[in-house]
Amino acid sequence: MCGIVGFIDKNKNIDTLNDMLEVQSYRGPDDSGVYFDEKSGVNFGHNRLSIQDLSSHGHQPFVSDCENYVIVFNGEVYNFQSIRVELEELGYKFVSSSDTEVILYSYKHWGVKSIDKFIGMFAFSIFNKIENKLFLVRDRAGVKPLYYYTDEKEFMFSSEIKSFHKHPKFKKEQNLEVLPYFFQFGYIPAPYTIFNNCFKLEAGHYLEFNIQHSTFNITKYWDVNEFYLQDKLTKSEDEIIEDIEKILDDAIDLRMVSDVPVGVFLSGGYDSSLVASILAKKQGKKINTFTIGFDDEKYNEAKHAKTIAQYLGTNHTEYYMKNSDMLDLVEKLPFYYDEPFGDSSALPTMIVSKLARQSVTVALSADGGDEAFCGYSKYFFLNKFQNIFSNSFKREVLKVGLNLFSADSVEYLNEKMPKNLKQTNIKDKYTKFQRAINSSSLEEMFENASSYVDKNEIVKFLKVSKNQELFKKWEKIGSIEFLNQMMACDYKLFMNDDVLTKVDRATMSVSLEGREPLLDHRIIEYIARVPVDIKYKNKQGKYLLRQVLYKYLPKELVDKPKSGFQIPLNEWLRDELKPLVLKYLDVSRLDESIFNIEEIIQLKKRFFAGVDIGTTIWFILMYQMWKEKWLE
Repeated sequence: MCGIVGFIDKNKNIDTLNDMLEVQSYRGPDDSGVYFDEKSGVNFGHNRLSIQDLSSHGHQPFVSDCENYVIVFNGEVYNFQSIRVELEELGYKFVSSSDTEVILYSYKHWGVKSIDKFIGMFAFSIFNKIENKLFLVRDRAGVKPLYYYTDEKEFMFSSEIKSFHKHPKFKKEQNLEVLPYFFQFGYIPAPYTIFNNCFKLEAGHYLEFNIQHSTFNITKYWDVNEFYLQDKLTKSEDEIIEDIEKILDDAIDLRMVSDVPVGVFLSGGYDSSLVASILAKKQGKKINTFTIGFDDEKYNEAKHAKTIAQYLGTNHTEYYMKNSDMLDLVEKLPFYYDEPFGDSSALPTMIVSKLARQSVTVALSADGGDEAFCGYSKYFFLNKFQNIFSNSFKREVLKVGLNLFSADSVEYLNEKMPKNLKQTNIKDKYTKFQRAINSSSLEEMFENASSYVDKNEIVKFLKVSKNQELFKKWEKIGSIEFLNQMMACDYKLFMNDDVLTKVDRATMSVSLEGREPLLDHRIIEYIARVPVDIKYKNKQGKYLLRQVLYKYLPKELVDKPKSGFQIPLNEWLRDELKPLVLKYLDVSRLDESIFNIEEIIQLKKRFFAGVDIGTTIWFILMYQMWKEKWLE
């Protein structure tokens, strides 16, 4: 795991290159390197976190033996050893045992088609001297970030936006059109960023930059939608479960290739329990697992994770978050996340990363299970009520029924339910469902159920108008089922721009490599072809994943309501974080051209009077803190 930067400048500017590397040095504290080509003006920089081939042979930027190709690479290609054997048979000689050299020679031999061979997470750039161009690639799922900035003849790229601030040609012009989306979803959808002329290279895409003409083309080389469109599997349920277990087994096997210690983030949910279970069985020795807990029982999953760890016999480490941990980290969020980022679970993710880093350099995470195996509660709810949209009478009756109950009353009723029927985070879920049912189409219903803040509320406090052209992630995929449509959209949007951004920045903040076995592209390519009635069976999400897990853990040990990585946000914002709210949401610090000041004042009053709109307050706080860190 590393950090990469690059730009075009025929004037040798190593100081700028080093400054761009220094600001993200935590991504790779073990080594640093730069490269400059006088003829083309190509500047490459690399920060290295040594995982494979710890020797100096793994140093980057890596130059080919003929010196016609140069690479800077962030990530891991897990199957590089088998590709290396293939290249050796073709006559290639290697000086290192790293995957970096394998990527470079794969590109040299097969060109862009080499990407099809790679299993892993990667963001890299190759300077092709022969064709005088740069080749930038981002992995299929988007585990590793890659940003680029282009303005007239300027072109630069980096693992993180903060490096651009160190380049004299970077213009810090805020892209106001993305703000409505940030305040609705808590993140800025790719390919856009908070800055004009600055973009995320989207997952499954590559960019080719013509150095002579300062022009570039972007090509999509992989799309999850294509696999949902393929013919559905005709295998039996048992055969499908067996196939999934084999792919998972190999995905985890590949992600254990490392010259440093490896651990597992264990939340106690189906996904992380399955990863830990398979790994524990394969290792034949105790594995390291890590969990974060809270003193508030409504949010605490640590006890359940501990039970799973005891059953598996892992070396388990748990840590209960203290208020002091949280207070210290909140003010660091704008630095590590570069642009406004609203997912508050970034805080415990950073804490568990720090905990793991004390023992290991690599940690397996279990992200991607919900989007692939049908795990989010919104899927079940929206799928159940999709037919109502064709019957206006039924829709109106449902609206009236849902609107009769407040989120508080629903939470009260939920507390009276038997433990096995209780829902976690019920207020937030119910509020989203209310918004969804009050929608006018299936697309809007899904968008509203995916929103953290009501877009009608955003219009009140935000003066910036929404540009509808920016949000085009909902693409109707042929005539596939609505359930599959939702999962495909989340795989490309929420998982990429929220979940994976959160985990990458959190792990990298402490120089920890996070690996995602459930995001092995072979898993989603297979599961996309599984019939919906097997994926979502007996009104159970993650039905197939559960069947695999039951082979490793007793059913009664793992079946429980889904909770997610929640924190007591409303409570913290009214108590320990109140000084930050009062400071950054003060009238004197709010930009009148962006915010309706009177509405912000009313939001604060309502919140401190007991109305649970903590997410809205948090998003505004995150924006204000980011703005003062990077623009002022």
